[in-house]
Amino acid sequence: MSFTIAIDGPAASGKGTIARALAARFGFAHLDTGLLYRAVGALGGDPILAARELTPDDLRRDDLRSAAAGQAASRVAAIPEVRSALVDFQRRFARTEPGAVLDGRDIGTVICPEAEVKLYVTASDEIRARRRALELGADEGVILTELRERDARDAARDVAPMRQADDAVLIDTSALSIDEAVELAINLARRAGA
Repeated sequence: MSFTIAIDGPAASGKGTIARALAARFGFAHLDTGLLYRAVGALGGDPILAARELTPDDLRRDDLRSAAAGQAASRVAAIPEVRSALVDFQRRFARTEPGAVLDGRDIGTVICPEAEVKLYVTASDEIRARRRALELGADEGVILTELRERDARDAARDVAPMRQADDAVLIDTSALSIDEAVELAINLARRAGA
């Protein structure tokens, strides 16, 4: 039987770092679901067609971590037909043996509501902007504005808005080191049977 860990939260909150660490610790597969939407957005053209024809190679593009790809991802993620085209892929991945860790914005609420562990990882807007600015070598003020716009768009969309699942454990990484946040998540997963 497979074990699923669903991790949601806004950009630059630390959810990807925590997801990769959990996957490595427990020997689980990992999927950064944001890459699916980033790839669809970066491919351009008809986003619905791009989502339907997405391949694993598309997830290896060098430009998927750029700010432009993040903004494009948020725009195409609001299109119901794009989301629908990618849901089945994510759900199949979630049942990878012996387990899988998926991180995104609607994993615990829409993709894997039955996940054995659900985490919602967040941090203050300013901390997230600082992290992303350091990662991208960009202006912190510009990044802060972009993050707030993206958060508002992701939380307000009609289909699968970004929100904390009722049964998800909140982890605020604003004042936590990476090691502290990862250790907290590992302990939560162990208690659930990972």
